[in-house]
Amino acid sequence: MNRVLIIGYGNPDREDDGVAWHILQALSSRYGCPVLETDGDISGQAGNLQLVFTLQLTPEMAEPIAGYERVCFVDAHTGAYADEVRAVTVQPGFQASPFTHHLTPESCLSLAETLYGHAPPALVVSVRGYRFGYRRGLSPQTERLVTVAVERITTWLSA
Repeated sequence: MNRVLIIGYGNPDREDDGVAWHILQALSSRYGCPVLETDGDISGQAGNLQLVFTLQLTPEMAEPIAGYERVCFVDAHTGAYADEVRAVTVQPGFQASPFTHHLTPESCLSLAETLYGHAPPALVVSVRGYRFGYRRGLSPQTERLVTVAVERITTWLSA
């Protein structure tokens, strides 16, 4: 396997917004990475696979992203897409946002390409969230989608 980075982001204290952490935990078990904690930016590594969980994407991630052969971004969506589990390839491209704290995977890739000369092929896996209250844990609807997302990422990893 080439060097692969999987970045999950969201807030585990906001129910389904933290689905990426659950997906990374399942991948961690499957590939023998250390168990990931939920407090702060955390990561685990097994061979050429690096798992990172963070609350949000930041410009500082461009440098490590540029050092990988492939990258996968994992997050939650609120129903903006028809698919409960959406997996799409993305290209570098700046995307303006009305929120200063919001950076897209496409913008992260664009920064990596512009600043460091390399934007790896990328996949975005977005999982439907149903509840975004203030508690840890997933809704039953989103919890059942974790396995689907893990299988999609595993298939992408083996391709």
